[in-house]
Amino acid sequence: MISQCAALLLLTGCWGEEHGDLREWIASQKAVTKPRVQPLKEPSVFTPQAYTASQGMDPFNMLKLTQVLSRESAQNTSNMALLLAEKNRRKEELESYPLDSMSMVGSMRKDGQDTALLRVNQLIYQVKTGNYLGQNYGRILQIGEHSIKLREIVQDATGDWVERMTTLDLQEGSK
Repeated sequence: MISQCAALLLLTGCWGEEHGDLREWIASQKAVTKPRVQPLKEPSVFTPQAYTASQGMDPFNMLKLTQVLSRESAQNTSNMALLLAEKNRRKEELESYPLDSMSMVGSMRKDGQDTALLRVNQLIYQVKTGNYLGQNYGRILQIGEHSIKLREIVQDATGDWVERMTTLDLQEGSK
């Protein structure tokens, strides 16, 4: 009870006249300050337009639909031809391994032709330009001192077969 009375006395001391100048300044600022509100623009008038179908081609016209479908089927046919050429040839041994399980460990020139050395399952293979690698029909296009450039055939997000360029880089210090 005594501590509550002491706290009440301390609080009443804060309400004294020592903050009177602060209260006067706040009151004067409230009197001088006026809010600035920008007026709203008048809403634009909506003018309805009549639909006139005779100005353009009907979006559901069968001629338009058949043109689009024939264009898509021609593209799909050329994409399938890309894949069919790969399916009709005999598979090479390194096509049974995924590309990320292979590492290039070196390169050399053998009989006037660039040859790369690949490590797959702790075995070393020699590959040349034209050989196939990986499970995405990867064909070696170029062998450099530090990398192998491949052309793969993969499906894109729409399901079409497309060519993709990939490189297999030399693994420095691989054991």
